[in-house]
Amino acid sequence: MWQQLKLYRLFWATGLVVTSLLTGVAAYMLLEGYTLLEAFYMTVITVSTVGFQEVHPLSPEGRLFTSIYLLLNLAIIAYTVSVITTYLFEGELRTIWKTYMNEREIQRYSGHVIVCGFGRNGQKATRDLLASQEQIVVIETNVDLLAGKHLVSNSLHYLTGDATEDELLERAGVRQAKALITTLPKDADNVFVTLTARGLNPSLQIIARASEKTTEQKLIRAGANYVVMPDEIGGSHMASLITQPEVIHFLELLNGTGPNKMHLEEVHLNRLQRDLEGLSIRELDVRNRTGATLIGLNRNGSEFLVSPDADICLQADDVLILLGTSPQISMFQQLFKEEEG
Repeated sequence: MWQQLKLYRLFWATGLVVTSLLTGVAAYMLLEGYTLLEAFYMTVITVSTVGFQEVHPLSPEGRLFTSIYLLLNLAIIAYTVSVITTYLFEGELRTIWKTYMNEREIQRYSGHVIVCGFGRNGQKATRDLLASQEQIVVIETNVDLLAGKHLVSNSLHYLTGDATEDELLERAGVRQAKALITTLPKDADNVFVTLTARGLNPSLQIIARASEKTTEQKLIRAGANYVVMPDEIGGSHMASLITQPEVIHFLELLNGTGPNKMHLEEVHLNRLQRDLEGLSIRELDVRNRTGATLIGLNRNGSEFLVSPDADICLQADDVLILLGTSPQISMFQQLFKEEEG
């Protein structure tokens, strides 16, 4: 919004100069009977204050107009120079160009993720999405908050403004996006973003943050697929550290760092080799061939099997849930992923 305001100032200054020139030409033609060329010449030497002699001696009306016209143009020129100076010396032109190129790049996105709000939750979500090679558009009102972060990636773009505005969601490519995460501080804003985004893209996956328990059902009714309550999750996590500390240590291993970090990876069967359909889990032999462990199976979106039986055969649209390190997951992809081309 602030960048748009500055751009309007540049257009306004340009408009004032053009209007002033047209006014001067019309006035000299009307008051003094000058030709178009003579009126333009007289206008230019008056506006530029170079002091050349007028084309013909001016009438009293012409002199009065010239005096007023000269004073007004001194103010217009001073304003125009200040605007242009701001753009040249404060890097505004460069900023506008970067913003323009940024939005052009966003328009090429398809199947990307929009993150509304760049607070603690939004930043964490963005980092994890980048680690998963997702394309992301972040919407944040606080310019300083964005400027203070150093998440550099060709897959990450920012838009500054209010995420509750339809126009900004459109600029973020909400119609082509696959998912939207809204982590705005106010629950009412998250409800509004969810409602707007659902209306613009009925197939969009929406994950919304809520602070109050009473907001959860409102977000669901507005169109959210999932509602996350960070405060409630944090409290449960702290209690579990007392009641189930080893379980929490295992979960922390999944979110840790380093070469031994474990990953939970979902793999859609329709993205793997076609001849895998119909094979049993025993025949797939994931553990021995890759080191990863098949811990779950989503059966066509209707049934979730935990630690599925080895004799279960794979069906179309199954989703495999794997647990393993990055090298183990990569090995699975190399062995079973369908070759492109």
